[in-house]
Amino acid sequence: MADKRARVRELASEFTRRGNQLGWFEALYAEAGADNSAIPWADMVPNPRLVEFWQTHPLEAVGKRALVIGSGLGDDSEQLAAWGFQTTAFDISPTAIAATKKRYLNTKAEYLVADLFHPPAEWQRAFDFVLEVHTVQAFTGDLRARSIAQIAEFVAPGGRLLVIARGRAEDEPQGQGPPWPLTRDEIDGFHRAGLEEESFEDYADPEPPWVRRFRALYRRAEC
Repeated sequence: MADKRARVRELASEFTRRGNQLGWFEALYAEAGADNSAIPWADMVPNPRLVEFWQTHPLEAVGKRALVIGSGLGDDSEQLAAWGFQTTAFDISPTAIAATKKRYLNTKAEYLVADLFHPPAEWQRAFDFVLEVHTVQAFTGDLRARSIAQIAEFVAPGGRLLVIARGRAEDEPQGQGPPWPLTRDEIDGFHRAGLEEESFEDYADPEPPWVRRFRALYRRAEC
């Protein structure tokens, strides 16, 4: 895993120096090819923190629209579709989307190549449930704040957003990344973007790599 993370950091640093902080995602997937094990976050199962949350906080899904941010290889998207959501999932990497469609030939989810910062206009406040797992922590500086504001804009009136991320204390070093863990003030950006916080968890992950995590549920008020 250390070698995989090191390669991610090399690519992120290289593309950032070129002035393209988003380019390393496609570069990583393209370099990995058919070797999904080369993608550090590709566990090939739905995120256990999503499944755990759903077991205790199930939401109405049938007939509802869901959007998955940075869908990777599709495991979380397939889980949402299995729960009954009409699921749209996107990633900036064409290679990731192509690999996902190959994995799930009979999927009920819609997979699209899209840029978080230039999404289709019809996605604005259009989804009953939005899932953000580990995307924001892949950005620093202005892109981090912009990503939070943009993700919030996908949530429809009465809809919800679930955010899962690595966390850190305000005085704790950011460390080498990606990932760059979020502070509580940073994740509160979803509230400042117009969403109401319904729940917030700050806990130590009981499984490797035993890191601090934030899991927060937000809701947009009805119009």
